[in-house]
Amino acid sequence: MVYDYYAGGANDEILLRASRTAWDDIQVRYRVLRDVSDRSLSVQVAGHALDWPVIVAPMAFQQMATPEGEVATARATCASGCGMILSTLSNRTIEAVRAATTGLLWFQLYIYRDRGITADLVRRAERAGCTGLVLTVDTPILGRRERDLLNGFHVPAEFEAPNLGVNMRDALASRHSAASALATFIANHWDAGIAWRDLAWLQSITTLPIYVKGVVRGDDARLALEHGARGVIVSNHGGRQLDTAVPTARALPEVADAMAGRGTLLVDGGIRRGTDVLKALAMGAHAVLLGRPLLWGLAVEGETGARRVLGLLRDEIDLAFALAGVRAPAEATRDLLA
Repeated sequence: MVYDYYAGGANDEILLRASRTAWDDIQVRYRVLRDVSDRSLSVQVAGHALDWPVIVAPMAFQQMATPEGEVATARATCASGCGMILSTLSNRTIEAVRAATTGLLWFQLYIYRDRGITADLVRRAERAGCTGLVLTVDTPILGRRERDLLNGFHVPAEFEAPNLGVNMRDALASRHSAASALATFIANHWDAGIAWRDLAWLQSITTLPIYVKGVVRGDDARLALEHGARGVIVSNHGGRQLDTAVPTARALPEVADAMAGRGTLLVDGGIRRGTDVLKALAMGAHAVLLGRPLLWGLAVEGETGARRVLGLLRDEIDLAFALAGVRAPAEATRDLLA
């Protein structure tokens, strides 16, 4: 059940597969004789210095992979010099995760029907020291995740969901045949009527910068900026919402052109190799979000496994830079891509 929850996508999982292969389909027109003996991977993302251009994506229920859950992820990202976005659906408290890292930590949230729940979560994130909010906008209702339906997905009773804003036992720990407890929870609590006006409302209750996650169109990216977002995350929710939607590798150039250098631009979805990160930067992203590979690292060996995954990817990015004739992220420009 847990493996299928982490690994699965929506419906026939066409987008899940396409999100990976779309990066493979892009070819690199590498440069030569560029003296790549001295290279740097460091970037600035929304005023935060990162040693390399990766932030761990918000992913739910990480204690199902390792007992320390999101705290292990926070320690791994801190030690690795990258950032982290904490999910509303995490098993560890915002406060515990913040205490485990001195690096970039943003809090991801949804808009609840009861706006008071959302407001309370925002205040908690502020008090804990999170420096950004990530509003996920591609989940007014949950996509049809057939693996979860077949497994009767639920959060095992020994785990908490302390940032949920409602009682987890009633919401997510009940197992029903041929049903997903998560889908039931979302239908009962999240607001399917969210609109651009809600971005304005969210800004009215916080001074934290807001980044809109789940955008795959240039016009939506422009609207996000016009409504006060400080940045956009190109994402299709890991292929878990609308099957056959556009892969993020194909959506990113349009969004980058629409933003025209305004605001922070990040991307996730199917990123597995250092060459994927090089391509994302060349298309205009400031950094990428890494998802499932961290869960596999956590499942194998907790914090140590997560560090190993991050270390492997960082080495691959450095190698891709060197072989493409790129000495720093600013040199990863669109002319590198075929």
